[in-house]
Formats: sequence, structure tokens, C-alpha cells
Amino acid sequence: MRLSDSIESFIKTLLAQDEPEVELKRNELAEYFGCAPSQINYVLATRFSPDHGYIIESRRGGGGYIRIVRVVQTGSQRLMYLINERIGDTIGEGEAVRLIQQLLEQQLVTSNEAEIMRAAISAQALSIPIPDQIKNAVRARTLKTMLLTVARQNREQGGANNG
Repeated sequence: MRLSDSIESFIKTLLAQDEPEVELKRNELAEYFGCAPSQINYVLATRFSPDHGYIIESRRGGGGYIRIVRVVQTGSQRLMYLINERIGDTIGEGEAVRLIQQLLEQQLVTSNEAEIMRAAISAQALSIPIPDQIKNAVRARTLKTMLLTVARQNREQGGANNG
């Protein structure tokens, strides 16, 4: 297991104990894992961002701390956040694939839905002779439309998939 994975797992274990937030000291965490505090910052920035459903509060200095707060949202609320805030007018293939993977990990989409989404936004699906900027705009609209459909289905099914 990579160090980043270990740090993420450790923090998620602390959060899994029915606590919506956890307070840690960055230097103590770095010392525990035998790494630089910048490695802790990297894990927090890449795996505990608002896109992943977390808010990070921190205070630097001798008595500094990091507070990680899990944002509790229903599946539909999370999907609407992604549609309205995260995707924007354009999105590249790599970023879209990462977003779909996060949705799958958070069980907001099924593996079949994720596979269809990845196919629909793939370079192969958009292999038409137009500029990349237009492809990224089409990709964003396609992804938003698919997420709206999933959110609508979740609501109609009475909250299936955490909706």
C-alpha cells in the first residue's frame, strides 16, 4: 500500500467511528507516518476535498491543527453540486474519468452506469474533427445530462443509490 493510501485509510478510519469530523495535528501525523508534512497536505488536497465530500479547516503554527469535516449530503444533493459547481462549461477526458470514478466509489452510480458514462465521454466517442475545446464542452454537457438523469432516477426510486 502506498503511503498516500495509508494516510487516507487512517484518516477515514477515524472518521468512520460515527464522527462527522476529526481534528489532527499535521506534524504529529507526519511523524507517525515518517513523512514530511507536505505529504499530509498532498493527501488532504487530493483525497479530502469538497469534491470528495469533505471540508478542511486548518490553523498553522505551534498549536496548529487540521479539522476534517465530512459533508453529509444525499446522493441527489451531491450530484446536483457536481452538475452546478464542479463540471463547468468544459471538462477534459481525464478529469471526467476521475469524477466518474469518485461517483462509483461513493456508490452514487452503479458500475454499469459508470462504464456507460466513461464510454460516452471518451476520446473514441468524440473522435470527430473539431477542436478540443469544443469536444470538452460537448463532454461537459453530456456528463451533466447523464448526472441529471441519475439524480432524477434516484429521486423517483425514493432515494436509491443514496439519493
